[in-house]
Amino acid sequence: MAIYYPKTYDVIVIGAGHAGCEAALAAARMGCSTLLLTLNIESLAQMSCNPAVGGLAKAHLVKEIDALGGEMGRIADLTALQMRMLNKSRGPAVWSLRSQNDRQLYRLHMRRVVESQQHLDLRQALVESLLVEHRRVIGVETETGYRFRAGAVIVATGTFLRGIIHIGLKSFAGGRNGECASMGLAEHLKIGGLDIGRLKTGTSPRINGRSIDFEGLTPEGGDPDIEAFSYRTRESITSTATCYITRTNERTHEIIRSGLDRSPLFTGRIEGVGPRYCPSIEDKVTRFPDRKSHMLFLEPEGAHTLEYYISGLATSLPEDIQIELVRSIGGLERAEITRPGYAVEYDFVRPTDLYPTLETKCIEGLFLAGQINGTSGYEEAGAQGMIAGINAVLKVTGGGEFVLDRSEAYTGVMIDDLVTCGTEEPYRMFTSRAEHRLILRQDNADERLMEYGHRFGLVPAEALARVKQRVRARDEVVSTLERERVKEGKDSVTLKHLLKRPGMDWKAVVALVPSLGKYGPEVLSRVEIEVKYEGYIRREVAWARDLKRKEGKLIPGRLDYASVPGLSLEATEKFSRVRPRSIGQAARVPGITPADISTVLIHVEKERRMSKDE
Repeated sequence: MAIYYPKTYDVIVIGAGHAGCEAALAAARMGCSTLLLTLNIESLAQMSCNPAVGGLAKAHLVKEIDALGGEMGRIADLTALQMRMLNKSRGPAVWSLRSQNDRQLYRLHMRRVVESQQHLDLRQALVESLLVEHRRVIGVETETGYRFRAGAVIVATGTFLRGIIHIGLKSFAGGRNGECASMGLAEHLKIGGLDIGRLKTGTSPRINGRSIDFEGLTPEGGDPDIEAFSYRTRESITSTATCYITRTNERTHEIIRSGLDRSPLFTGRIEGVGPRYCPSIEDKVTRFPDRKSHMLFLEPEGAHTLEYYISGLATSLPEDIQIELVRSIGGLERAEITRPGYAVEYDFVRPTDLYPTLETKCIEGLFLAGQINGTSGYEEAGAQGMIAGINAVLKVTGGGEFVLDRSEAYTGVMIDDLVTCGTEEPYRMFTSRAEHRLILRQDNADERLMEYGHRFGLVPAEALARVKQRVRARDEVVSTLERERVKEGKDSVTLKHLLKRPGMDWKAVVALVPSLGKYGPEVLSRVEIEVKYEGYIRREVAWARDLKRKEGKLIPGRLDYASVPGLSLEATEKFSRVRPRSIGQAARVPGITPADISTVLIHVEKERRMSKDE
């Protein structure tokens, strides 16, 4: 006999990783009763790979999570050991903040936030199946047979769906080393009609810091003055930790090649596709045989531990080979491995099975977020968690749906890529994926998205007011720059014209007009970007408006593509699978031709005219 928990929830979230925590917090903060179920409460918000947040393009996602009212940026600030702005030698569109974090403190801070959040219950349980009636989810059932009812369910299981750990020729079930996998739920999702694939990721060995010879290694400190990830962070962030750079060598590569006959990657034991842009060291050595060395980073795990993570050395080679190859690296000749690297293979759902809200097409009320959708990275997961959490609440309250355009956010780019094109390998965010990256900078994420966060009750009014005040201040400064002139010989030029010149910055302008200093670097640095890239930004805005018009040409969700005259068989199959919401999205489906788009557009317009005539 089924036993039901007496309380019915609005939203249930399965999995308390980065996606699950953001989803559960968003749902609870929007006022919905929410249950967060996890295999192990002690591992809530675990940083399974390197202890860092942000980086190239990923910082944009963190800033967007924060602007929508999420938690990742704030906790990254609170637990930062070091912060650096990457890509400063290039344009501001690709500047990206990265923090080195205390792994344990990050987890503990997130747990404290989750446990203290009103409307949110945290419970340890293994979910074995979904409860579904008439193709709509109504709750979940745990391995003990206990059932929980809900209006919507979000699955954010990370790498735990039928997860298998590989170290050399040894394999065992697990979503992380030392933690069990979720087996029954994966099968239940497949039975429910979702298209399941298989992916692989990996992690690097950790080593005892006492066994590292730091002399001769290249130290890499943080930036002295750094902007925080979160709008809530008022205190200054000081870099207290140092990372170190070392490299592999030809001896290291020889050792790696000697162990390939016992590598699960090269013996066929691993079937899942690994990340192209973050390959294992075995992949690097075999794919680039002419490379004499590969850069590695020694990253501290925390302020209260001596353990270091070797970033760039992901491997699933046998432990004896791992020990030998680590000790062949400069500075690590006597290194003691505290935890070996490993590969984890896991199930994912092909994201073309999802709507842009991250709701599944085959089971109403079921949402997916994070690595289950084929992505990699804490930041990609957290951003999906925000979108899934908001949309789950809108689903149960009848509040419509929330979808970000590609021209609005990196989050919108990522989700559109996933649901339109799908992925056959772990998806990672890059600035190159965003065609409007000059107007989607990390510094203006709050201007772009905080209005949404406030609308959903996730961002307080005073925070939004501060952003609007900063925008007004920026406009005041620009007006002053356009009005004020300085002498240049017999002629004079505006301060705005002067600021556009190479080598000029806002500090130089303040030296000429000291009264502008009252606005502070937060405003003036943004003014500098807006002025220097004014023409490019204007062009990008116009392009984004054109995209919006295309996205505004909606395709009826009920459209039977098989009945569209003249549509090719290939286009019919692809459109029936993806179910594009607009002409703009339809045009981005891989393999679709302009003729296919024209055919659908003509048919949709004809159907609309006929419905009006009726």
